[in-house]
Amino acid sequence: MQLPENTFTPLYQILIFAVGAILFISVTLIVSQFLRPNRPNEQKLMTYESGEKPLGLAWVQFNMRFYILALVFLLFEVEIVFLFPWSTVFANSELNNQTNGAWSWFAFIEMLIFIFVLAAGLVYVWKMGFLDWIKSKPALTDYKSPVPNSFYTQINEKYKGTSHPK
Repeated sequence: MQLPENTFTPLYQILIFAVGAILFISVTLIVSQFLRPNRPNEQKLMTYESGEKPLGLAWVQFNMRFYILALVFLLFEVEIVFLFPWSTVFANSELNNQTNGAWSWFAFIEMLIFIFVLAAGLVYVWKMGFLDWIKSKPALTDYKSPVPNSFYTQINEKYKGTSHPK
């Protein structure tokens, strides 16, 4: 018995692939549940915080600049998501041949506009000072060094023209 030609359309192929992926992941998780050792203890169940023991509650206030910086970072990460599909469509020689090269110019100008909008957003964020981090001023100490300042001046003059080893 032979199947009709249109039985495995691209939609069915995607559906079969998705079902296969879900089955593979499910079977792998179920098998690993039975095979792996399960030895929980207080150390393993503790919240991980950069290798340090967590202090206090998780509901603490933090500097809003972290939030703004994260949003700016996400903005430019999402840009990459749009650049990859654009590059594949931009390089489509069949569309370029059908439009006598107009497709390439359209796609190129479209991406220039997209990058210009992102650059305008970066300039705005920069001008508003969201990328400037507030730096604390170092506190001066009252420590009096037993080494006189003239000794430091003498050393600086001696090694003035030499480069520093790395």
